[in-house]
Amino acid sequence: MHLRLLPAPGGAGILFRRTDLDNFEIPAIGRNVAKVSYATSLMRQGVLISTTEHLLSALIGYGVDNVIVELDNLELPILDGSALPYIEAFQSVGLRTQRRRREYLRIRKTIEVHDSSKFIGVYPGEGYSVSYAIDFPSPIGKESFQLDLNTGAYASELAAARTFGFREDEQMLRDMGLIRGVSPENAIVLTRRGVQNGPLRFPNEFVRHKILDLIGDLALAGKRIQGHVVAERAGHAMHTALVARLLQDRSAWELVHLPVMEQEMPVPSLLRPATLSA
Repeated sequence: MHLRLLPAPGGAGILFRRTDLDNFEIPAIGRNVAKVSYATSLMRQGVLISTTEHLLSALIGYGVDNVIVELDNLELPILDGSALPYIEAFQSVGLRTQRRRREYLRIRKTIEVHDSSKFIGVYPGEGYSVSYAIDFPSPIGKESFQLDLNTGAYASELAAARTFGFREDEQMLRDMGLIRGVSPENAIVLTRRGVQNGPLRFPNEFVRHKILDLIGDLALAGKRIQGHVVAERAGHAMHTALVARLLQDRSAWELVHLPVMEQEMPVPSLLRPATLSA
């Protein structure tokens, strides 16, 4: 499996390209969300790309607006289970500032999605901040974390947080055709007794990874959000449901270019191609 990230012109956005299927292209936007369970997949005209959230999260977190993602498989490589390998690849090739100014999706009114005790909402606010709370069975329990992406802390505070799962769910997920590439080398494995393959990279690595996933899923809004996102016990399905609800309500947001005094960011693309293999 090979994945290559290529520079793209201003306004191109994030575009996936299946090199094994005559370079068929799928834009990373909400209308192409296909199926969501333990990962977020995109589909257009029957062509699927699975497990997009970690790469999308890294792109938004590192500030890459325009990129072509070439891959020769239906699923992105899981790498080490986090977004860190992508960040390291971006740092190795550098970013190019483009002339076109970055366009933000500024939240104008509250949009919320409820599902029993689960909840996610997006609210007007400056910058792009996320607050997340989780409540899992032991040994995870309750964790919460908050991050403002405008501080530039994504690489240090979120990127290294790995995906996780319970050993008792492994066979069920494999029977469903999921987690095919997962192993103790690229995921935190949990039993009722504790972490099977520690140590953790952060004391609260689980909730940090949930924020990492959320940022990747919200990238499917097509623009970097300006607002505040709050989630409690949510997951991929609720993340993408929020994107769908947001895009359906045109009165809930506006596209803006921030003035320089509000820390407008230039629109970057990769300077050179970056290649990852798995």
